[in-house]
Amino acid sequence: MRVGVSSFGRFWGFDLAGQLERRGLLDQLYTASPPRRVSGVPRRKVRACPWMGIPPIAAGRLGLRGIESRLGARAVEAFDRWVARRLGPTDVFHSLSSFGLQSHRFAKERYGALTVCDRGSSHILSQDDLLAEEYARWGVPYRRIPTRIRERELEEYSLCDLITVPSTFVYRSFLERGVAAGKLATIPYGVDLELFRPQRKEDSTFRVISVGQLSLRKGVPYLLSALCEERTPRIEVWLVGSVLGEAKSFLAKYRGRYRYLGVVPRSQLSWYYSQASVCVMASVEDGFGLVQAQAMACGLPVVATNHTGAEDLFADGVEGLIAPVRDPEAIRQRVLYLYEHPEVREEMGRAALRRVQALGGWESYGAGVVAAYRAARGR
Repeated sequence: MRVGVSSFGRFWGFDLAGQLERRGLLDQLYTASPPRRVSGVPRRKVRACPWMGIPPIAAGRLGLRGIESRLGARAVEAFDRWVARRLGPTDVFHSLSSFGLQSHRFAKERYGALTVCDRGSSHILSQDDLLAEEYARWGVPYRRIPTRIRERELEEYSLCDLITVPSTFVYRSFLERGVAAGKLATIPYGVDLELFRPQRKEDSTFRVISVGQLSLRKGVPYLLSALCEERTPRIEVWLVGSVLGEAKSFLAKYRGRYRYLGVVPRSQLSWYYSQASVCVMASVEDGFGLVQAQAMACGLPVVATNHTGAEDLFADGVEGLIAPVRDPEAIRQRVLYLYEHPEVREEMGRAALRRVQALGGWESYGAGVVAAYRAARGR
């Protein structure tokens, strides 16, 4: 079985390609990232067009969101055409969602390949509606997912033989939109257990860490309300990640109640997790919060909403605590419980480490994907 993988950026696609290569199944990895950023895959198996992602990325960094959106839609279509023109004989073609419509058609018609749409977030219509509702709740203008992208992705859902999703949260969103259960495979993402591991905590301070983009999608108002209100005990809060403009007013409101650390390289995150006592993820829409598994691999219990894939990663009350979405009081109470019960917190941290080690990291993810291919090809 030969597998072609299309992953515009790193995301989890590079980890998938590496797992397929280890199993002798990878034919080619197609990407818009520079080849030097790909590890675990021989250079001869990487087809790259790194210039393609530059315009939308540059527009985003300049804060030109409208231009970024338009350029992003065009980049998606251009990358798909680029892959379709270069796609060689393959038994399975696996593409991250939105990026593979023409490539899927070509792979199916020319090679009779099994086509796999890899969706990391909730169904695109559910995601768009959730975010529109969230922005309206805070009076912030919301730019809908471009119609061209929505339509492309819906065509992919219909065309492809298999849709892989990372969590029960995402799986349910597809069922609610009428996608047949038999077309879906739930395969949680892995974590690099060599990169993310416990390090010595250098003090005894109770510290909460939140890693990820500070945005409405990631639940920044609920996160700050839960941890930084005056009525919350003075616990130390570390925020790691980039800041979107929509989050700045919320951050300003609670200035002095948290420590903002900016963007931290992945190679250094293990130390930051290890200096914390608990990791919190307050997302409104997150198909599978990879930072949860990273924190667990560093021996931290996690407090997360039920829109993060948490239920597929740990048991509520064993390795962490799950809170309802958009409920800062529920997050606060769970964090305070761990603050007031250090023995519970320490046992949860040990259980979290055992759990994520038992899951097997990316190795388990790779095995799950290959099993899904075989099951779909056998139908």
